[in-house]
Formats: sequence, structure tokens, C-alpha cells
Amino acid sequence: MITVRRADQRGHASYGWLDTYHTFSFSNYYDVNQMGFRTLRVINEDRVAPGGEFSMHPHRDMEIITYILDGELTHKDSMGNGSVIRRGEVQRMSAGTGVMHSEANKSASAPVHLFQIWILPDQRGLKPEYEQIAYTDDDRKNRLCLVASPDGAQGSLRIHQKALLYSSILDAGQELTYELAPSRHAWIQLASGELLFGGQQLNAGDGASASQENNLTIAAVKPTEFLLFDLA
Repeated sequence: MITVRRADQRGHASYGWLDTYHTFSFSNYYDVNQMGFRTLRVINEDRVAPGGEFSMHPHRDMEIITYILDGELTHKDSMGNGSVIRRGEVQRMSAGTGVMHSEANKSASAPVHLFQIWILPDQRGLKPEYEQIAYTDDDRKNRLCLVASPDGAQGSLRIHQKALLYSSILDAGQELTYELAPSRHAWIQLASGELLFGGQQLNAGDGASASQENNLTIAAVKPTEFLLFDLA
């Protein structure tokens, strides 16, 4: 069964420096029927204006993944990490027992476009951790590139949950098939383009869940960038 979550069904907020869409309930957007999917709790599509900043704030007991689509985001945290995350780079922060961090767009002219993703950890009270990995467009071209997994397979980020996260950039006319194991569930989130997911048409900003499915077909109608989650 495939269930589509259209881009215009998401929660939306605009603060001048931040324009954000919430696939699931987050902050001031609350929908009792949209509290996440399996262990996937948050997918926010954020656009941060030049000079915009998420000031220092706390998190705990959450696997937080930042996926940059365009621009550069400056990160600082209470673990002593300071970095710049650019397009193609993916950051994982395990908040565990508690961490403070800030994120800022230091550019004077260019916005930052990103996905902020939260996944529930498989246990509470973990020691906070940080990782950052870079992928080229070629790494993801017309294939599923593993960017997060529970064991850090294929050089991916290591998350504390039985979940897999793939990134892909498909040319128009290209098709992939993903074999979903029994009792597993999938979520796809489009960053750009247009594709068919199990026969369902999806456009930029759309997402969809898949349950009780075996072989999932992903066929690009237009050049498309997307994330695919494989969840328990």
C-alpha cells in the first residue's frame, strides 16, 4: 500500500529569515494524524535566508540528520564541533543525553536549502556523537547511494536505529527497483523533479509511504533528486 503526502498538505511557517515546510507535526504545526512514520519523526524542508540563523538550542534522544540541497550552513555544537556543511554533504548528530547546537547561513547573498530529518533512536541516554560525510552528484547519479545505516555500511553515517537512508539523483527516463524486505516499510521524499513511485506520480516536495510492498519501482519523469528511507 502506498500513501502519498502532497507538498501542499504539509505544515508551513515563514519567519522572514526562514521558510519551512513540515511533513510531520513540528513546532507550531500539529496534526494528530501526522506524527511521523514508523521511526521517522521529522522531515522539514528549510530555506534559510542570507544571514539567517537557528541560534543555540538543545536536543536530546534523537538522531538528527542534515542534508544540504543548495548553499552552505555553518554548524557549532556543545561537543566542540564547528563545521560548514555544503551541497552533497550529510551531517549526523546523535543528541543522546543532550547537546546544544546552532546553524547559520553566513552568506551575504545566497540562501541555504536543506532537509532536516529526525529519527527516533533505538535507545535513550546515548552519548552524544557527530559525523559529517560528503557525496558528489556522481556518487548518487542513477543509483541509490547509502548515506546512513545502523552499522555505517559502505562508509555511510552510523545512526542508532534499524533504518537505512539512501540518496539518489535520477536522469529523466531512468528507473530503479528497490526490494523491500518483509515487515519493512519505506518513505520517499522528493527534493526536486518528478517521478513515479510504485505507479504514483510524485513532484518536488511530495512524500509517500510504502507498506506491504515488495519490489518498489522508482521511475524519473524529469531529472529528480530524492531521499529513500527503509524503516522497521
